[in-house]
Amino acid sequence: MAVAVGAALGALVLLSLYTVKEIFLAVMVVFLFLGMRELAEAFRSRDIGVPFIPLATGMVGAPVVSYVWGPTATVAAVSLTILALLMTRMLDGAEGYVRDVAAGSFLAGYLVLMGGIVALLMRPDDGDHRTVVFIAVTVASDIGGYFVGSFLGKHKLAPTISPKKTWEGVTGSALMCMLVGGWLVWWLLDGGHVWQGVLVGLAAVVTATAGDLVESMVKRDLGIKDMGTLLPGHGGVMDRLDSLVATAPVVWLLLELFVPS
Repeated sequence: MAVAVGAALGALVLLSLYTVKEIFLAVMVVFLFLGMRELAEAFRSRDIGVPFIPLATGMVGAPVVSYVWGPTATVAAVSLTILALLMTRMLDGAEGYVRDVAAGSFLAGYLVLMGGIVALLMRPDDGDHRTVVFIAVTVASDIGGYFVGSFLGKHKLAPTISPKKTWEGVTGSALMCMLVGGWLVWWLLDGGHVWQGVLVGLAAVVTATAGDLVESMVKRDLGIKDMGTLLPGHGGVMDRLDSLVATAPVVWLLLELFVPS
């Protein structure tokens, strides 16, 4: 079931990217919105009430304005989202204000900003290829880590955070990421070199692993196993997005440096 869901999501991504990029933008916004709702509900289980309306508005607006107008619009959209949630939360009084707006600001930086960055990644003429590189190296990290860790994993990476992660798995992730990154940057991006793709892959394994550990920390703090049950075999939407949202800014920055759009 997990493989079937993953294959279906991959097909949806490729089909939308290589037909009309704006369709992928809409798909991304929907998934990020669902992930934000999962996190907001998880926070609510610990009596943390984030102002959802301004966050949801920013979640839709930031990727759209970033795609249309570029990085300046990204900064403006995220800043206005945070300002709106600070103002909106005042209506519910001072009790728990700092707690709630801190959680809301976390969501703004974790998801709203990342949605804007992925839109920036899509924005150039070759944005479809850039987005494929970003998603592929992140997925490669998960696949390489899963298979190598399953068969050879013995030494725990962070047992108090994520007991299943091992140093052998991370090594598998790194090798797979560098292989996929080197190949795709050379093959898909005009002027891209293998060594640049290898560096992108190496950076991606660090951020993908960190993103997974961050998600594990959040779930441990909230006392939950999965963020949701929407994706059979995977858990919630955020259980699939955790590595992607952490990897997006690094891949975007490196590709802008190596292969300017």
